[in-house]
Amino acid sequence: MSFKTVVRSFRTLSYVGSYKKIRDRPYKFYCAALIGTGFVAYSQMKRNRAEMKEIIQLKNYMAEPITPLAQLEKNQDDMKTQMELLIMRIQAEFCRALEKEEDEAWEDEKTVDDFDFDSDMFVTSPEAKFKVDRWTRNEGGGGITCVLQDGRVFEKAGVNISVVSGKLPPAAVQQMRSRGKKLESAELPFFACGVSAVIHPRNPMVPTIHFNYRYFEVRDKDGVQWWFGGGTDLTPYYLNEDDAVHFHLTLKHACDSHDPTYYPRFKKWCDDYFTIPHRGERRGVGGIFFDDIDSPSKEEAFEFVTSCAEAVVPSYIPLVQKHKDDAYGYHERQWQLLRRGRYVEFNLVYDRGTKFGLHTPEARYESILMSLPLNAKWEYMHEPKENSPEEKLMKVLKEPRDWLKLERATA
Repeated sequence: MSFKTVVRSFRTLSYVGSYKKIRDRPYKFYCAALIGTGFVAYSQMKRNRAEMKEIIQLKNYMAEPITPLAQLEKNQDDMKTQMELLIMRIQAEFCRALEKEEDEAWEDEKTVDDFDFDSDMFVTSPEAKFKVDRWTRNEGGGGITCVLQDGRVFEKAGVNISVVSGKLPPAAVQQMRSRGKKLESAELPFFACGVSAVIHPRNPMVPTIHFNYRYFEVRDKDGVQWWFGGGTDLTPYYLNEDDAVHFHLTLKHACDSHDPTYYPRFKKWCDDYFTIPHRGERRGVGGIFFDDIDSPSKEEAFEFVTSCAEAVVPSYIPLVQKHKDDAYGYHERQWQLLRRGRYVEFNLVYDRGTKFGLHTPEARYESILMSLPLNAKWEYMHEPKENSPEEKLMKVLKEPRDWLKLERATA
């Protein structure tokens, strides 16, 4: 910590309204103020330094990291290490935020003493916790799949991380070439890691969320190519415009802290990507989506992805808290199941991540298909009634909206 840092912190006292009252105090007061501001500056410096690099937090993760701990500690400056530690942290933070909502949903429930049932036969507050499944693959790496099912708030919630390496199969190489990647060989050594989550709430008034953030390296004859990808998007069953604005604004703030052009670019990318062409509609109300991010530098791209991943909880959990106890009936439940059917159609027919996973050798299908809901429905030639809440949603899905009115502001 430099002397200038202490002086700069101490000078901030001159901007406090109470400064006039203290400037005539004894020198001991100034010593105490100096020590206090110095401690604040030192603490901030430590926080800033910690934020520059992910820290190994074994006790806070959902399971042991996939890469051996000794290897992670040895290669702390390697982006593969940094990304693995980031997705471990994001997985744990999101899982615990969801479990907290489940725990609070049971706080006001009756206790065993309030019932005339045998406590050995009747469970009044079942624990809705994530089942943690750590798995490995022979070719290299593995993953941690966390799934919560049949909760009071979440019918199914899956939060996965994968850290895999090996050789890309020809189908995956061809898919990357179609996106403009210049890859010469037919089979290439690769490393990929990412976190992916899909949350299917029980209450139809709570939207579904999906997010995925990933890092990729491919070694070709010309060296290593790397890039980041990811995004977060929202799929409501009933349209709440305030929710959509909150969601998009949170993502915009995460983007703007790095580049003000990111949000409008990646918002449009999201609207275009999460489209069901055979239905002529979007999967939801969008968010952000991007791929092949390899600039301005590896470190700056990583910081951007970190900001986006950290925006998931504040963008979504307030919506869960707002609507998890909303009233609904049979009609709303049936509409929710129909919309989940659309979700399944997109994931199985169009989603690139699902296709890549299924094409990867030793693919773990349970984890790949974790995104599918417990229950869904397909009804022949269903059409929502005119001027109904269901039709209101469909209009937005067929014509994406500028939720933050950015186009009007720049016109």
